[in-house]
Amino acid sequence: MKPHLLIPLLLAILPLHAADWSQYRGPNGDGSTAEKIAPWAAAGPKVLWKVAGGRGFSSFAVGGTRCFVLEGREADGAPQEVLVAREVTTGKELWTAPLGSAKFDGGGDSGTGDNKGGDGPRSSPATDGTHVFTLSGQLVLQAFNAATGKELWKHDLIAEFAGRNIQWQNAASPLLEAGVLYVAGGGPGSSLLAFNAADGTPMWKAFNEKITHATPIAATILGQRQIIFFLQSGLLAVEPKTGAELWRYAFNYSTSTAASPVVSGDVVWCSAGYGVGAGAVRVAKDGDKWTATELYRLRGNKLANHWSTPVASGGHLYGMFQFKEYGKGPVKSVDLKDGSEKWSAPDFGPGQVILAGDKVLALSDAGALVLFAAKPDAYQELARAKVLDGKCWGTPILSGGHIFARSTKEAVCLDVSGK
Repeated sequence: MKPHLLIPLLLAILPLHAADWSQYRGPNGDGSTAEKIAPWAAAGPKVLWKVAGGRGFSSFAVGGTRCFVLEGREADGAPQEVLVAREVTTGKELWTAPLGSAKFDGGGDSGTGDNKGGDGPRSSPATDGTHVFTLSGQLVLQAFNAATGKELWKHDLIAEFAGRNIQWQNAASPLLEAGVLYVAGGGPGSSLLAFNAADGTPMWKAFNEKITHATPIAATILGQRQIIFFLQSGLLAVEPKTGAELWRYAFNYSTSTAASPVVSGDVVWCSAGYGVGAGAVRVAKDGDKWTATELYRLRGNKLANHWSTPVASGGHLYGMFQFKEYGKGPVKSVDLKDGSEKWSAPDFGPGQVILAGDKVLALSDAGALVLFAAKPDAYQELARAKVLDGKCWGTPILSGGHIFARSTKEAVCLDVSGK
């Protein structure tokens, strides 16, 4: 076997550290982790470290002893997106790597009172423990040495693949799956792309699609691993090795689609703001033919996921279902089979959630960390603590008994291991 083909195979075989949260949607690609988390005391979880942070809404990725995040900082005399590597246990800054301009359409001061979004990064890095991968707002895909920050390879999707950016620039994160990186943003015939993560070699490119702000996901449906992109035309699932189309679901687009699709068994949920609403399909296979049959379509903003991707557990969704309800929007439980709301709890705003076992960890847009039970019958809050100042639109993560979270002003690591 040729060496360049062997490397991604080895990356797929060699597991990450068991506790690593390797990318935006976590170790399972669905916002969940098998790690357990117990309710903390009324005084709040133990703070391992808290540091001042740059602008933006990037989430952390953890690989071994290092954590990585994108921040808006001054670099080379101009505002830039910057990849920051820190030591997991102390928060010590190990190295930084500028990624390019951090000027976003319609940006502004990203303090708590302003909801334009600011000029900071919205994409999150991915890591296999040895490398770190980023996709900038200007659609530049890069790989770095995780230990030193040395750039290993780079692809400018606009310059090399006739790429087309989007209003407010790219917010999607690169998807790392079995040694391959999946991204969108190229032009006709190259809209969706797959790259060898080890050396950046293009593996396939296909389709004529326009991007959204949503990060693609990897999921196994009916025994078939597939990559699902949420595009301006709707959902498109492809075979990972070849990019061959498996199935589609037409879903309308208005202004921005930012939440990733959610898979539960053979059902796929998707949602967007700006009056678009939500929908769900059941995916089926007959021989080699795949189909996606709509189960229901709910228009309007009642069950909109603006940019807050929900999590699925036991046939129900849990997350921030709201649109521009800053500081007050609710978390809800939604029955996947028909889209019916089971319960609602107010005053979270457009924050983010992850699933840890049978519990949901939520970060409100005002910096409140909340733990509640993933139960469809009633909202059951288990713990709450104010952990951050500034605006929090990024996703908290759980890795090795530690919660990593950030705002537009600071970043924090909290010990919830119970040790």
